[in-house]
Amino acid sequence: MLYLHTKRLFLVIIQLKTMNNIHYNRIKAVLAEKDKTGTWLSEKMDRNIGTVSRWMTNKVQPSVEQLYEIAHHLDVDVKELLVSSK
Repeated sequence: MLYLHTKRLFLVIIQLKTMNNIHYNRIKAVLAEKDKTGTWLSEKMDRNIGTVSRWMTNKVQPSVEQLYEIAHHLDVDVKELLVSSK
């Protein structure tokens, strides 16, 4: 019974995050600023375009290491890839 409640709570949290469109990264915006595409980034990082697309839409977040790699390819400070908390 506890598992079922935990699973339901997890799904509600996921739905709330989706409904609120919480954005943690600015990958899509920075790519646009640099006149680059998700396909370009996926090729540079040797990642599936679907993975990069999910990063760009904030459905999934890249790891810290991946953020640094993205920043390197885009020649930006890693802070520019994150939405400010202030």
